[in-house]
Amino acid sequence: MKTSFSGFIVLLILISCNGPEPRKPVQTRSGSFFKASIERSQNLLKAEEQKIQEIIKTDSLKYYSHTASGSWYHYLVVNDSVNYTPKTDDLVVMTYNLLTLENDTLYSKEEIGVVSYKVDKQELFIGLRNAVKLLKEGEKATFLFPSSLAFGIHGDSKKIGINIPLKATIRILKIEKQQLKSDI
Repeated sequence: MKTSFSGFIVLLILISCNGPEPRKPVQTRSGSFFKASIERSQNLLKAEEQKIQEIIKTDSLKYYSHTASGSWYHYLVVNDSVNYTPKTDDLVVMTYNLLTLENDTLYSKEEIGVVSYKVDKQELFIGLRNAVKLLKEGEKATFLFPSSLAFGIHGDSKKIGINIPLKATIRILKIEKQQLKSDI
């Protein structure tokens, strides 16, 4: 009887040594939602870029440059007398307007007014932040932004809807260089 009881105890210990078995997930995710979202975004960008290319082709009297961030622009006023473009922490005084690619005015430069912008330290939509760094004092240029560089999927909750590519004419009135702190 002692042997059978000991054998029972050993068997019970061996059975109870199995760790808890993990539960299987109720629902597995295949990543198809994200893949579909990426595909939609790529198709939207492709369609917007085609529309921008049509505008550029139609406006053949102007030379458009392509930026590293993905926008296109052409100069209206060039200032060859200076070489300095705004850097982080510089204060830029500027005017700009925002239009649709069909030239419908969303915000006029009068409505926006003169803007003082501390480069890379204040909120502007990404395309405008990048555009400011390309222009010198006294220069004026028109930029074409795909919606991903404008207000994207959020819009501005006022006049700019979701996924709206924008056209902006920007004029840099003044650039105040960042004051470097001297070691004392």
